[in-house]
Parts: sequence; structure tokens; C-alpha cells
Amino acid sequence: MADGSTVDSGGRQTAAVIITCGMAASGGLIFGYDIGISGGVTAMESFLKTFFPSVLSRMADAKQDEYCMFDSQVLTAFTSSLYIAGLASSLVAGRITKAVGRQRVMLLGGVSFLIGAAINAAAVNIEMLIVGRLLLGVGIGFTNQAAPVYLAETAPPKWRGVITTGFQLFIAIGVVAANLTNYGTSHISTWGWRLSLGLAAVPAAVIILSALFIPDTPSSLVQRGKLDEARVALRRVRGSTADVEVELIERSVEESSKMEDGAFRRIVQRRYRPYLLIGVAIPLFQQLTGIVMIAFFSPVLFRTLGFGSNTALMSAVILGAVNLASILISIFVVDRYGRKLLFMVGGAQMILCQVSVAWILGAKTGSDGQATLPKGYAVAVLVLMCAYAASYGWSWGPLSWIIPSEIFPVEIRSAGQSISVAVNLGITFICTQGFLAMLCSFKYGTFIFYSTWIVVMTAFVALFLPETKGVPLESMGELWRRHWYWGRYLVDEHKHVGTP
Repeated sequence: MADGSTVDSGGRQTAAVIITCGMAASGGLIFGYDIGISGGVTAMESFLKTFFPSVLSRMADAKQDEYCMFDSQVLTAFTSSLYIAGLASSLVAGRITKAVGRQRVMLLGGVSFLIGAAINAAAVNIEMLIVGRLLLGVGIGFTNQAAPVYLAETAPPKWRGVITTGFQLFIAIGVVAANLTNYGTSHISTWGWRLSLGLAAVPAAVIILSALFIPDTPSSLVQRGKLDEARVALRRVRGSTADVEVELIERSVEESSKMEDGAFRRIVQRRYRPYLLIGVAIPLFQQLTGIVMIAFFSPVLFRTLGFGSNTALMSAVILGAVNLASILISIFVVDRYGRKLLFMVGGAQMILCQVSVAWILGAKTGSDGQATLPKGYAVAVLVLMCAYAASYGWSWGPLSWIIPSEIFPVEIRSAGQSISVAVNLGITFICTQGFLAMLCSFKYGTFIFYSTWIVVMTAFVALFLPETKGVPLESMGELWRRHWYWGRYLVDEHKHVGTP
């Protein structure tokens, strides 16, 4: 519940909110398209023949351990290099946002992604591929930092979960579009992979055009001293009947408080520690759900399990579609039943699915990975992976963007979101770079590894995450002060202004 003293002005939904947030959420398209396209392209024989012939040689070796045939650090570097650039750019984006606003940061992200797509489509060597991936990473770092917070700051408190879930929805749409693209271009024997990589320009163009037509958020405008523009923006998204002056004053007071230090220095102070720890833990745990198996390597994983090339790509399409459908479910329930219930239910379902897959693979393929998975069991694995993708889609997928975007006090919000995105992309780099080697070493035990982490993170959420459903951003501090554990850090908050 929000602090009763806070006025929630303009809590109703307006057409301007829906249109503006829909355009801002489209920033998720570029992230989703890249997630889907990279795994499919690395399973295409024409791409491997051009850049990674050693992997093709391994696939041709009949005695090769199926779990290890795609194990190549250079191949995984093609996928993971993007996330190093994304990590660095997300931290820089926090400072740029403070200077030019969230809308312009999203615009810059779209432009960088567009240039990277063009370079990748024209690549003639691995070096060009990596340069293109780095520019894609800059684009993703910028948009992932700006778009979720844009949505959280623009949305009425009652609908904040629904609207911020839109970012994950567009990620899922991008994944499905990429998987369908890969399936279609895989039939073009020599240059299909170029078309897959080049079509990344389409979602880049969408976010560029969207960013050109949306205003900045009221909070961002106030932070930069543009009070008149902030008043107009707030009236636009809250409707003409909103008591915009009350909310503007609330935001102005919050923005102007404790500004003597930089946001990145302030965020490590004791009174901000609860927000920082949750803001780091949630994106860290998101990647340790094992979503890397679905998001990036599902075509590779299914080929490892004995599916043919086209069948593996179509299986990836099915998984992406299931994930998209589950996010649509999340949109309807996240602001009705709350964040924690979705975390709990989704976590339990993911654990069950991963343990079941590990049992099937361990029993039917053995530890050497040379036995072929029988058709009936292969179908069972696909069904279980779909159930896993669904549980992720209505829990850790959208909630990992919602929680960090809504918990940070406004004076450290850009810095906090930058850190959350940097952690997300940094862990994604580690997971993508190490996944194929882990699959080669752990084999079916890879699923046990991730399911163990899901047990840990589900318990963490149950104990340490307050329920933020329906709480106005300006009242979030009161919620944390009442928490059984985090309250000790905030009980005398006002006595520690300006001190660690």
C-alpha cells in the first residue's frame, strides 16, 4: 500500500499514455530480435562455413560427443561480444540521460543498432562481425537503460506493471520475428544469414521513429530544470483533469533533494543499500534461470538433442511463440495479483521443468552424449521446454524489468537502472560465453545447475522483495521502511542526508 499522505494524481489510463508507452516499449524489439537472430544464425551451415569451419568439421565427425559439437569460444564470442559493449554503454547512458533525457538516449540507441546491423550484414570476416556486434551492444545498452524507466515514470501507479511489461512483450515479439526470419532465410543456401542479420535494421528503424515522436518523461524534464515542459508532459499523459501541480511539486521536491553528490556516489550510501541490492540481485538471478538456453541457443540446443537443422529452427519458433503468449498472460495478472505471486509460481514451474528435462536426457542419452534421443522423448523435451519458457514469460522475464525500473528513488533512478542493466548484460555475457562449454562439460547436469539457482532465487524473493503492486513511485520509500529487513537501513533516513 502507498503512504496515505501521498496524492495519487491522474491514476487513470489515457490514450496518450497508451500510445506514448507503446512507442517507448518498442525499444525492446531490438533486444528481442538480436536474442533470437544470433542463436539461429549460428546454427546455419552457410554461416558456419563462412566464419567457423572448425565447428562444421566437428559436426561431421560421427564420433563427436553431441553435447560438445558446438563448443567454440570464437563462436560464442560472436554472440557474447555484444553484451560487453552493452554493459559499458548502459553505465554511460545513465550520465547521458541526466544531460539529454531518456527520449534522446533511446534515439541514440536505435541509431547505433541500425549501423551495427548494416555492418553485420556486409561482414566478410570475423572482425567485421565483432565490430557490428559491439555497435549493436551500444544500441541495446542505451535502450535497455532508458526505456523501462521511461515506462515506469510515465505510467499511472495502478497500471505501472502492465505498461512496463510492454517492454518484455516487445522483446518477445522481437524473438519470434527473429526465429521466423531465421527459419525462412535458412532455405537460402549461401546468403540467408546476411538477410537475417541485415533485417535487424527494421526494429532499429521502429525505435528511431518512435523516439522521434514521443516527449521526455516529466521526471526527466524536472531533473533538467524544464518545469514548464514537465507540466505540459504531465498534463498530456494524465489527462486534462489531473491535478498536475500536486504531482509536479512532489516530483520537484524529490528531484531537488540531496543533490550535492553524484548519483553513482550516493547510491552506495547506507540508506540506498536496499534498492541497490535488489536492483543487482534481480537481473543477476534472471540470467541464472537458464534462459540463455532458450533465448540464444535453442536452435543449437535442439540440434544437440538430435533435431535436424530446420526442425531445430522451427522448435525455436514454437518456444518463442509460447514465451510471447505467456507474457500476454502476465500483462493481465501482474497488477491484479502482484509481483511476488508470479515469482513464486513461475519459479516452481521452472524448477519442475528443468529437473524433468535433466532426468530424460540423463536416462536416454547417457553421460557420453552419443546416444540418440528417441522421438517420443524428444517431443517430451520440447513440451517441457515450452512449459519452462511459459513460466519464465509470466514471471522472471517481465518482472526483471519491472522491479528495477520502479524501486529506485528518483534522485538515483538513472544510476540505479544503469547498474541493473549493466549487471544484466554482464551476466548475460558470462552465460553466453560459457554456456556451450558448460553444456559440453556438464551435459544434462546443466539443467540441474540452473534449477538449483532457481530454488535460491525463489527463496530470496519470498524473503526480501516487498510487494510493489500499485505503489506510486513517490511513495516507494515508505514501503521499504516498513519491510521486516530493509527497514533497518531506512529507519532514520532523514538524519543521514549527505552522509554515508
